[in-house]
Amino acid sequence: MIVTRLKLLNWRNFQKVDVTLGERVFLIGPNASGKSNLLDAFRFLRDIAKSGGGLQKAIGDREGVTKIRCLAARRHPNIEIEVHLADEMDGPPTWRYSIGFKQQPRGDRKPLLTFERVWQGEKMILDRPDEEDKKDPLRLTETHLEQISANAEFREIAQFLETILYLHLVPQLVRHPREFSGPGIPGDPFGRNFLERIAKTPENTRRSRLRRIEKALHDAVPQLKELTHVIDTQEGGVPHLEAVYEHWRPHGAKQRERDFSDGTLRLIGLLWSLLESDSLLLLEEPELSLHTYIVTRLPALIYRLQRKRKRQVIISTHSFELLSDKGIGGEETLLLTPGLEGTGLESAASKAEIRALLDSGLSVAEAALAHTAPPEIRQLELFE
Repeated sequence: MIVTRLKLLNWRNFQKVDVTLGERVFLIGPNASGKSNLLDAFRFLRDIAKSGGGLQKAIGDREGVTKIRCLAARRHPNIEIEVHLADEMDGPPTWRYSIGFKQQPRGDRKPLLTFERVWQGEKMILDRPDEEDKKDPLRLTETHLEQISANAEFREIAQFLETILYLHLVPQLVRHPREFSGPGIPGDPFGRNFLERIAKTPENTRRSRLRRIEKALHDAVPQLKELTHVIDTQEGGVPHLEAVYEHWRPHGAKQRERDFSDGTLRLIGLLWSLLESDSLLLLEEPELSLHTYIVTRLPALIYRLQRKRKRQVIISTHSFELLSDKGIGGEETLLLTPGLEGTGLESAASKAEIRALLDSGLSVAEAALAHTAPPEIRQLELFE
């Protein structure tokens, strides 16, 4: 399934959002405009649906309702999210899931559902609060989405949301996972347990993926000739990635992930994630640490891999080089525009001046990226 439409009300930077989404989406906007927060709407739904999650934990992990609610909401207490899910890009929604919540005005100040609704096709199959909720208002501290005993009719939604994957791999965490104390962040978005994830993959699948990644790396990292997964028994069974780098010696030299460059580790993480599943993949600034010429080829690479797996990818980026690929359409690009009443969100193709430039043959980078520049950016040159 893919998410074909997203609606938000009072979610973080966004007072109101209603956008259609394709199989590949590029988010562009100034710093602090809300690209990460838009991706977090999907992560929030995942955190409700996943095992060990739930509404209260998802909100608690984000430091409460007041941290989530848009500042432009003023007296409007509700935060709302709605997603439309379809089996095919051009098909009608198979499912719609909608949730609203607010903070309890008195007492424990717990987050409370204001509504939870599910449609299968055009038929509404869940509409809360229901009679049972009215008898016991404490039930409104939990969604039916998170309850196996309550979501049987629409468990397909929960299973889809639970598999959403977010990646913003931090090479230092991959190299030195034991040096960073604490329980870790739910979902491991920054790759602290990336090597363990590889180790837990069935051996045949792991070997197949690493061979494909190795083949791709031959072009990006010319000296790398072999990429394997090893378990170091002397370290108590710690998993490692190991590569053979060609040099003047006839058999090359072996290196482990601690010796890999930031760019190599991030590229391995990106490629592994693209091969890992068919779920919605959220990529934040995949261009970081990568060579310019690799970045220019990322959109085509992502497109080829996602077409094989029929998966949806949403990418936030600031990169002119990445957006220079003329295969990226204006309808695939969402432009974030900050304002006094929150951040606006619209398709780049919906702006007449951008559409005209795209129709003349310019890339999204040339036609749309300038619209994300801060209006007073030239004043930065005067900084002393």
